[in-house]
Amino acid sequence: MNNLSAGEPTPVEANERAVVAFTLNGASVQADVLPRQHLADVLRQVFRLTGTHIGCEQGVCGACGILVDGLVVRGCLMLAIQADGCDIVTIEGLTDSHIIDDLQEAFVQRNALQCGFCTPGMLLTAHELLKHEHAPDRARIRETISGNLCRCTGYHAIVDAVERTARARREARNGS
Repeated sequence: MNNLSAGEPTPVEANERAVVAFTLNGASVQADVLPRQHLADVLRQVFRLTGTHIGCEQGVCGACGILVDGLVVRGCLMLAIQADGCDIVTIEGLTDSHIIDDLQEAFVQRNALQCGFCTPGMLLTAHELLKHEHAPDRARIRETISGNLCRCTGYHAIVDAVERTARARREARNGS
């Protein structure tokens, strides 16, 4: 006998599959998932969007960053069934929309992407910052990207690239 009241939904069993529907990079999609599957794994395995990297699988490195309803979240910590009804944007979605072309170019110009493993998460995080703050200083940029680990660049070039992009966007808005 279970402890659920009459009329309450029963919990999904560990091996019972569930269908989730969400918007992925602007398209309505569905996926048949296990309740224990992480969203990053579903994005990579089901939708073949490999820009979402799997690093630490503990939410520490930031390589699995994705936008969920406009906020950067760790795809390795979010269960795929939690994405039901959400708007998901991956690095591929941002790249295809050309919304971060200038940020990507600044990363190239400043050599802010060496091995490239952290780059998608860094770009998503920087994009979210620049969407909300038009003139972040270097300390704010460092604070924002502090949840993204990079073992190659030492962060200086990444901060330069984000700062350069913010400045160029301000100048473009002001007509300078």
